[in-house]
Amino acid sequence: MLLSTVVVASADERLGRELAGELNEHLALSITTNLEQVSLLMQNQQTELLLLDLRFVLDSGRAADRLIESVRAKSPETDIIVLVRDVSFELLNERARNGNITLLPDSVSSRELAARIRGILQDRETQVESQPAEAVPMITSHSPLDGGKETFGETVFEGVTRRFETRSAELKQMLDDLMIAASHDVTILLIGETGVGKTFLSNLIHEASPRRKEPFIHIACGALPRELIESELFGHAKGSFTSAHADKEGKFVAARKGTMLLDEIDVLGPEQQVKLLRVIETGEFEAVGSNATLKSQARLVVASNLDLEPLVEQGRFRPDLYYRLNMLKFEIPPLRRRKVDIIPMAKKFISRFAEKHSMQIHRIEDSVLEALLNYPWPGNVRELEHVIQRAVIYCRNGVLARESLPPHLLSGRVGPTNDPSVQLGHISEAPGHSLERQVSLTEKEIIEQALFKNNFSRTRTAKDLGISRVTLYNKMKKYEMLK
Repeated sequence: MLLSTVVVASADERLGRELAGELNEHLALSITTNLEQVSLLMQNQQTELLLLDLRFVLDSGRAADRLIESVRAKSPETDIIVLVRDVSFELLNERARNGNITLLPDSVSSRELAARIRGILQDRETQVESQPAEAVPMITSHSPLDGGKETFGETVFEGVTRRFETRSAELKQMLDDLMIAASHDVTILLIGETGVGKTFLSNLIHEASPRRKEPFIHIACGALPRELIESELFGHAKGSFTSAHADKEGKFVAARKGTMLLDEIDVLGPEQQVKLLRVIETGEFEAVGSNATLKSQARLVVASNLDLEPLVEQGRFRPDLYYRLNMLKFEIPPLRRRKVDIIPMAKKFISRFAEKHSMQIHRIEDSVLEALLNYPWPGNVRELEHVIQRAVIYCRNGVLARESLPPHLLSGRVGPTNDPSVQLGHISEAPGHSLERQVSLTEKEIIEQALFKNNFSRTRTAKDLGISRVTLYNKMKKYEMLK
């Protein structure tokens, strides 16, 4: 009979000895006093349960949160118990709400802890014995709507009122870097297509910064007449132009010590770009028609739908401003390049709109999820949100069916987009891309979709794809899906 494997990470050697005395006869126990050793202990064995003792950590659980994310990516079936001095760690509380993670206070005794471990392992054995081999929990039409609670290797950027989640390897690194930049007083440039979430991320940057209690002001430069942009940003003095009947403070003054989002910065003219560069460098500016120098205390986030480098080459954007902004440039990939995020995001939208419109949704048909994954989303997250709202409104009998989706999505008709590779619902490869590259992209998407269907269980996914678990692991490693 194979013993269950448990890994314990605790700086309290006494706890380790007591648990060994309580549990060693019933399971294979590995104990370490160093969090960094956990991954090594789990590397060559299938671990049923991981116990993390965080009573003595000083970083609010951040290192443990990264470790839990890594464990989730590599071994999503592993149960996790976290022992904390108190339950105030926000990161861990969120994970505990969304996965098989148990938070326990430091008042629990080693005997109670051992009993809890045995109980979890016994529950696992009961579930395995009672579940038929073909009864696979699916994130498809046969599963109840779960609100997107899967936690397979996701990275989360969380603010006070909102959060941005991704499982995309391409977006994870960008999000990690953006979280660091958000906590510092620096100007940030966000580049991405319409609808990818630049405004949402800008709000998150504000909420994650020390300026969160100050105003957040969003200026859509493209929505303002060119002759009024300067007045809107910097203000104007009475009589500086025909309709200036009184002094007006600009947005840089109104923002105080808060955050200002300058969206569609590419529409600014050369003179406005010069003034903006001066504000970024020194904080100084003058209102239109005034000689008094003012100083901005606001933090700037700048956004554009277009990459600025070609605009510099065309003479439409100043090189000095470009190089100043390019130091902290974050490119947000379009939704079609992070398909792994589509289903979790869609489920959250379904939950939100079902509640908003007082709809009961009990089941999602497979064909709905397949249609969402196959569509290239030229309007990105915003388009997905609108499509889901429509689908919820037209839902009948609690079943979200393919017929609830808009006709253009079902027929593969794609709206306007700046990406020439998007044609009739398909993403074509640019000239010069090899056959191997195209095959790799297709294989990665097939693996991602199989993981979705099998609730991110590698064993069931490998069986579904007709390959070994080792082959699946190697392919996931090849496509950087283990992060």
